[in-house]
Amino acid sequence: MIVVDTNVIAYLLLPGPWTQAAETLLQAEPVWAAPPLWRSEFRNILTGYLRRGTFSFEETLTLQSTAESLMADHEISVDSRTVFDLVKASNCTAYDCEFVALARQTGTLLYTVDAKLLAAFPEMAKALTKI
Repeated sequence: MIVVDTNVIAYLLLPGPWTQAAETLLQAEPVWAAPPLWRSEFRNILTGYLRRGTFSFEETLTLQSTAESLMADHEISVDSRTVFDLVKASNCTAYDCEFVALARQTGTLLYTVDAKLLAAFPEMAKALTKI
């Protein structure tokens, strides 16, 4: 199991320059975990696509459902104290620190392309790299 931030989930499901890297990561590490926050962040990403007319309403619902199926049984809540400790130790948002807290809690790595996370937590945050 690994922790992925919401953008990695989006890269997997929304075609783009990072899709192949996300697909390769899923093949190598098929169990992805995230804090429940990922759902709201992914909804927000999809909202942009919906409002721009990139996806229809039904396509948007299907993408959300697909993401929820991928993450089923791997949404794990994190301790607020841990999140705030990470916020205090970095310049990252509380949202981003939830993912780091989960990686710490589960003793695994966090995959991301977020430069702030990669810089602040190099021991736990690993870069999703283009292939």
